[in-house]
Amino acid sequence: MNTIMPQGELVRKAAAYLSEERARHPDKSLATLLDETGMRFNLTPLDAMALERLFQQKPCGKAD
Repeated sequence: MNTIMPQGELVRKAAAYLSEERARHPDKSLATLLDETGMRFNLTPLDAMALERLFQQKPCGKAD
């Protein structure tokens, strides 16, 4: 039986999954992983774009 999950929770789970998959498969492109994640979690195009922006950002370095 499927349960209804709030959209925000779905996106959080998708982000966690994407992060784990990037660590497991560093050779896969971000675009491929985003496509797989979008299909797996049935993300809207807007949600997929938000994840893409999130994962394309460079980590901030410490200020000296």
